[in-house]
Amino acid sequence: MITIALEKIDFMPPDRVTDDASILTLKNLVLEPMLRWENGAARPGLFDRWHLSGDGRHWTLTLRDGAAYHDGTPVTADDARRFIASICDARDMFGMPWSYARYLEGAEITADGSILSIATPDVFPDLPDILSEFYLPKIAADGNATIGTGPWQVVAFERGASVTLRHSDGRELRLVAMPDAEARLQALSAGDIDVATHLERLEPPRRSLDCHVWHEQPTTLSVIAYMNGREGAFADPVLRRAANLAIDRKTLISEVMGGLGVPAKTIVSPFHNGMADEMPDIPFDPERAAALVAASDAPKTIALRTPLYMPERAPEIAGFIAKSLEAVGFAVTIDTARDRPGYARELGAKKAGDLAIFDSSPHSTFRVLDDKISSRSRAVWWQGVEDHEADQLFETARRTVGAGARAEAYARVLAHLGAHPHWLYLFHPIDCMAHAAGLDGFSLDPKGYLNVA
Repeated sequence: MITIALEKIDFMPPDRVTDDASILTLKNLVLEPMLRWENGAARPGLFDRWHLSGDGRHWTLTLRDGAAYHDGTPVTADDARRFIASICDARDMFGMPWSYARYLEGAEITADGSILSIATPDVFPDLPDILSEFYLPKIAADGNATIGTGPWQVVAFERGASVTLRHSDGRELRLVAMPDAEARLQALSAGDIDVATHLERLEPPRRSLDCHVWHEQPTTLSVIAYMNGREGAFADPVLRRAANLAIDRKTLISEVMGGLGVPAKTIVSPFHNGMADEMPDIPFDPERAAALVAASDAPKTIALRTPLYMPERAPEIAGFIAKSLEAVGFAVTIDTARDRPGYARELGAKKAGDLAIFDSSPHSTFRVLDDKISSRSRAVWWQGVEDHEADQLFETARRTVGAGARAEAYARVLAHLGAHPHWLYLFHPIDCMAHAAGLDGFSLDPKGYLNVA
């Protein structure tokens, strides 16, 4: 029996959507996504074969041969059809509506045995990105969504406390909830547990642990500050550029995050579809930034909003941003929000001040651009920046059927957004995990969850 400490232990209702890495760890062990996602591309999951018609509107997906739930019940494509119908009305952990219904509006979804067919009104080659977020569960007798098709089966479950999993080869895992990072570290050091996750939460940050194996993994998460593009300073694209030039991202990561971050180059992470190694860095150029600020007629007074957490160390990040912007000619005041769910709802209602620290979690380039950038979609997280060139580049990319050509088209969008920023791009966090020496088969996924071989 190997014991693993996570921040949380829970299985959400089937139609509940979350980005919480502990919950995703459990989902990936016990359940399976309809398709997997890796470095911007779809991989086989519960469905191991799929085909897109030449017109880009008709998808046919086939279940893995012999796919069955842990109780022996066969999986059918109709299970997936009904699940998609229910999750289109899902809300996130803050009660905010997700965009699945909008993506699939007007789609005809049918099932025949092991075949799932999805016909969309318009070209939708990025549909696998969406299906990679859908995990197909079955409800157990106790009412919990703990019966899946994944490699590990639930043996015992106490919500909020622990879960015991058994592999088909007889191995067992016990996962326990330890919300405090320091408690996880102490338990690992004492030998009470074998694996401790999310040690990037430690204060102060650390990069190693004596007598243990330390893992670090850059993630798909983007720590950013939304810019109000409707009014004020950042309605001016010149000042959006100036603010990005004013940030020394390497120093921010070093001083605030203890080195646990990768500088952002554009609106998404290095793992997203369309990201290329040759994407240029955003330069730290305070002299150029100051010149742009001085030449602009737009307001220079900035209201910077920050939560207390999500992202981690948000108040400290806000302090760094304020000093950096003041150094090039802005006047900054910081407004700290203590109600994190309320803060998210306010940003969704476009109450972001001039700058609002937040994070961008979708691993799909399509989702980031459609939810947050497109002034044609004007979705929940769009903050009012209108950039017609970005819109046109995105419309071209999202309708390009060939995978290679679509990646190249997305690369053009991302390069444009790096040079003409809509947000204040900051960094991509690095997650940390440690385990006892001698253990094999544990790794971190770029999406933040723990993989067990």
